[in-house]
Amino acid sequence: MIIAGRLGWTDALVLIAGYVALDWASFFHPLHGLNITPWNPAPALGLVFLLRFGWRAAVPLALAVLLGEVWVRDLPAALQVSFAIAAMLALGYGAIGEILRRRMGGLGIFSDRLGMLQWSGIVVVGTLLTSLAFVLALVALALVPLEGWREAVGRYWIGDGVGILVSMPLLWMLFDERGRAVLRATVWRADTPGHVVAAGVALWAAFGLGAEADFKYFYVLFLPIIWAAARQGLAGAVLSAAVIQVGIIVAVQQQGFSAVTVFEIQTVTVVLVLVGFFVGVVVDEQQRISAELRQTLRLAAAGEMAGALAHELNQPLTALSAYGSACEELLARGETGERLRDAIRLMVSESFRAAEVVRRLRDFFRTGTTRLEPVALQDLLTAVAAPFAARAAHAGVTLSVAPAPDGIVMADRLQLEVVIRNLLSNAFEAVAAQVSGPRTVRLDILPEGADRVCIRIEDSGPGLTGVAATRLFEPFNSTKSSGLGLGLAISRAIAEAHGGNLWADVGPHGVFRLLLPFERNPAHV
Repeated sequence: MIIAGRLGWTDALVLIAGYVALDWASFFHPLHGLNITPWNPAPALGLVFLLRFGWRAAVPLALAVLLGEVWVRDLPAALQVSFAIAAMLALGYGAIGEILRRRMGGLGIFSDRLGMLQWSGIVVVGTLLTSLAFVLALVALALVPLEGWREAVGRYWIGDGVGILVSMPLLWMLFDERGRAVLRATVWRADTPGHVVAAGVALWAAFGLGAEADFKYFYVLFLPIIWAAARQGLAGAVLSAAVIQVGIIVAVQQQGFSAVTVFEIQTVTVVLVLVGFFVGVVVDEQQRISAELRQTLRLAAAGEMAGALAHELNQPLTALSAYGSACEELLARGETGERLRDAIRLMVSESFRAAEVVRRLRDFFRTGTTRLEPVALQDLLTAVAAPFAARAAHAGVTLSVAPAPDGIVMADRLQLEVVIRNLLSNAFEAVAAQVSGPRTVRLDILPEGADRVCIRIEDSGPGLTGVAATRLFEPFNSTKSSGLGLGLAISRAIAEAHGGNLWADVGPHGVFRLLLPFERNPAHV
């Protein structure tokens, strides 16, 4: 449930003034001089306040409706009748707001597809029931003829429904701190003027060219709102919908369309806007899930990179220990000259080296930063394969590493070690499950043109089918009972960050290929 806040005098005045202003701006083509118009956005503002403040907002909302009846429409009815009408509408909108407040708890309004579906469904059903009760009351008061009640219900329902469905998301975001920040960022995006221009062109096509052809170009209006939703999510769809709705109202006023035509246009506008909103919500969900997945991959990479971190820190820490012992021994001998200073300088150098390793790993976890530097390919492969030699001897596996061509790769050494280490580890696990035959793991380096090199890791274990190879790099898809299914997904992401690629061959044995940019030593070209 959305927790209701405390309604202050300022909030009540904003609600009353805003409601009356919107009521005045939308009062055109009224049926029987009542607030039965093709577009009624004022209830959207009332629902926003009812969601934020609960039933506390019902009283100022009823007062706002009453002022609208008296000042905007000059309703020819006794004050008691006007007050009863205002109270009835406030009660109807209050019921819709209370249902929304209870049903939207936990999800957050407009946060996902389910929330959007619930909101639109509650608004459509709620405004229908409110319209029916309101019009029947008007019939009882002889303000609407009995034979016209169906038309009145339909028109009031369309006016309120369009007004709420089109305007409420924008008003909700305007009265929410985070929503305002999102709208502000969306307005200042470089592509926003293009969306506004596209909406203007679509409006001209629909009401300029289309007016002479029975509005057969009206569906052109779908293009700018869907484009904005696809590019900017719900915020873009909300802004585009507002521009289009205002443009429709201006065109209606300028060209003097009949009331029936306007109601038909507004009916299609509801479909137009809801499609744009749903596309925007889906885009927001995908972006949110993508960001969460990237963060998950970075955190999961901690386990994959632990081996590389231990390997990289082992050398400087061992050296620090050795140089520290040497300094103690030199001091014990009374040495205070150049030999002691050299040992201290070496200690400082190794400490900087260890700190650099930790810093780069921290940057990777936080932002996914890849720092490229020239790395000798042979040195890289030798360092990664060395720890597997003892494992191969213990498991009865023949490990062979082909010599690498003389040259360098521009790489983040830590990250590439993670990739190759992960591929070798997978190869060893594959041959461990092999029931018979020789167990072999082979690492080959194959030139791929003038500026690329392919690191090929083949094992004698079972190979991959086409379906398995297709799904192998999907996150959380693992063939290991204890695996997270992130190792290969992370490895491919790292390979692509280095300008390369990683894939698996389909065949009787396991074969993985890591393609990387490569620069040969000029002396050996």
